[in-house]
Amino acid sequence: MDATARIAIIGAPIEVGTSEPGALMGPAALRTAGLVRTLADLGHAVTDLGDVVPDCPRDARGLPAVAAWTRALSGRVEASLAAGDLPVVAGGDHSLSLGSVDGALRHCARTGRTLTVLWLDAHADFNTPETSPSGNMHGMPLAALCGEPGFDGLFADEADRPRLDPRQLHLFGLRSIDAGERALVTARQVAVTDMRAIDEFGVVAPLRRVLERVAAAGDHLHVSLDIDFLDPGIAPGVGTTVPGGATFREAHLIMEMLCDSGLVRSLDVVELNPFLDERGRSARVLVELVASLFGRRILDRPTPVIEAVPRDPGA
Repeated sequence: MDATARIAIIGAPIEVGTSEPGALMGPAALRTAGLVRTLADLGHAVTDLGDVVPDCPRDARGLPAVAAWTRALSGRVEASLAAGDLPVVAGGDHSLSLGSVDGALRHCARTGRTLTVLWLDAHADFNTPETSPSGNMHGMPLAALCGEPGFDGLFADEADRPRLDPRQLHLFGLRSIDAGERALVTARQVAVTDMRAIDEFGVVAPLRRVLERVAAAGDHLHVSLDIDFLDPGIAPGVGTTVPGGATFREAHLIMEMLCDSGLVRSLDVVELNPFLDERGRSARVLVELVASLFGRRILDRPTPVIEAVPRDPGA
């Protein structure tokens, strides 16, 4: 991203992908915690586009409701990218990424670029209706985006829509995975940096390899930040807590490295559930992390150069 970017805030008050109520309040909580003001204070041109309103009844549930949200968000994200803006989609459960990533994929198909997705999450979110223990769509967006079966009618122009190449996906911070999706992630050659790898090597070396490959290929980098990537002791406002997540400093370092790379072109901030939060603590943490991604720093320092390296076809 540029030192000063044109940022479009897109609210996605969606909780049809989860059985835990409260995520629909996420966009309002992020705004209340100062998301728009913080980014503007950093010198960015920020436009709050309000909340997306899908073409379905407010109390709709199931696949038709998820499909309506997916199509509405996809159109809004694609339009923002076409206008030269950097969309920040504030949610809302992780099924919103069906729309945001689909919109980025369509933009990339139209502009001749390849999409790489960095998925900062405790979970793989690669279940299908056949493998999912819960049936909740917020655990299935990546499988659907990559073209796994069982998602008919979810996307617009299904036959012609661009798919996410699983080899262009990197799961970062993984520490909880179901048996069925483990098999799929392995079979589809999805790149994974789990918490064991982070414990052994830290976040810098694995993330730097991802960024070097994106830089070498000139890809569009989409980052999807799930609050459960963080340890629940830092950010308790989430319905799917998994102990042992990223620390406060690890998360900020990741955001700072992403900022320094200049590669991020679209962003999701998902799964914030204010109903489960403690006096707005999780919302404030997320806003601070987004601020780090968009340039907040303690001291100015030389920006590291992300060198392009040849893509390893087997990676």
